[in-house]
Amino acid sequence: MISKITGLLSYKGIDHVLIDVHGIGYEVFLAESTLAKIPNAREKISVHTELVVREDLLQLVGFSTRNEREWYRLLTGVQGVGSKAALKILGALQTSMLYRSILTGDANAIKAAPGIGPKIAQRIVAELKDKAPALMALGSEPSFDEKAAEIPHNPSSDSLQKHKDDMKDNLIDATEHFENISSQLQSEALSALTNLGYASYDAALAVSNVLRDQDKVVELQELIKLALKNLSSKV
Repeated sequence: MISKITGLLSYKGIDHVLIDVHGIGYEVFLAESTLAKIPNAREKISVHTELVVREDLLQLVGFSTRNEREWYRLLTGVQGVGSKAALKILGALQTSMLYRSILTGDANAIKAAPGIGPKIAQRIVAELKDKAPALMALGSEPSFDEKAAEIPHNPSSDSLQKHKDDMKDNLIDATEHFENISSQLQSEALSALTNLGYASYDAALAVSNVLRDQDKVVELQELIKLALKNLSSKV
């Protein structure tokens, strides 16, 4: 299993990149949103990968984070969702939006991804409703372009500074309100609520509802308190 590739970006196509690792070129297919964050050619990048194996195909697909790869695995575990469809969904919806769509049963948001019909969207919601909350406990991590700046490859100081500036712009553009909230905070709140006896799905939905309505980061105790209030209003 090839689970991660680090090397020089040789080529950037419309749906894939070519990464040179010590003279060997790896063709890696990416979701549209991930491809948009790819730096310029000849930069050093690191991507998490999944090897797709079929009778007539060996293909690598890539992701900026392990969390994104886990979502890909969940999606392709749904009957009728292949590698291309999963990448289309991840390209159209950030994982936080996909997570919330599944929790709230909003199949229309998933159906908005190119090539995804209503039956497949409904099946994704139904089959992942109980599996999606587990991904909430995964901590956040830098995306591949952020990590690349940390890999020394003897650039000039001007080149390194330009890359860092570009990286900062990419991260700002990619950030949504929900993703400004600490994943660790969400995980701790979810753990506390499940320890109180609430089902993981109900607890995750309550936490998501609270964070959606906040315009600033809240403390853990306040988040738990508001989530409990949200849960009690549904009793």
